[in-house]
Amino acid sequence: MSLTVAFAALATGIVVWFIIVRRLTTRSWEVQGVGPDVPGSPTRLGSAKVGLYGFLAVVTSLFALFLSAYYMRMGYGHGADAPAPTDWNAIRDPGVLWINTALLVLASIAMQWTRTAAARGEMPRTAAGLLVAGALTVGFLSGQVIAWRALDGSGYFTPSNPAAAFFVLLTAVHGLHLIGGLFVWLRTAVRLRTRRTELIDVLRSIELCAVYWHYLLLVWLVLFAVLLAT
Repeated sequence: MSLTVAFAALATGIVVWFIIVRRLTTRSWEVQGVGPDVPGSPTRLGSAKVGLYGFLAVVTSLFALFLSAYYMRMGYGHGADAPAPTDWNAIRDPGVLWINTALLVLASIAMQWTRTAAARGEMPRTAAGLLVAGALTVGFLSGQVIAWRALDGSGYFTPSNPAAAFFVLLTAVHGLHLIGGLFVWLRTAVRLRTRRTELIDVLRSIELCAVYWHYLLLVWLVLFAVLLAT
């Protein structure tokens, strides 16, 4: 796999993600009489989504730079006459990564289910879906820690092996972004437990969480494919 293919895969994934999110976005909260300053109104939701998309553009650039450094460290992009690195020792990816991937896919599905339930005004299903999405995400992060421990016990994780260092770097940065999303998830879940809170008050947060989870799922699928291929 070349660096060009990696960038093409990442770009294709982001484009597909954007199309899916646009098609899945519901607009049932756009009702008559909702002003721009009301929580959940189209104006506030739209401006928040613009801010999120701007942040995701920065995150995309960050991961693209990491992938670029990853392939250059492997010896690609230095020209045909450049000597191949002798310290790169390809690692065997822990099998738990497949389980982790399935958990993140289910978390993304649960978050989309939560968004749909919230748009329909179904409070019990929204609360349940949000709880399931968060639990699956925590399961994914716990599985990533298990993968690091498995890598440490395999003998590949040595200070002289940059392949193992990049594995930890890529998975850790992705995990940190998920942890950041969990802070928003936790605030939303706590607000739902408040009796005075109505769904329209947390609709924006749920919508943005769903978009964020879909995006990080796409990023993880690209990272996972790159790690498996190299």
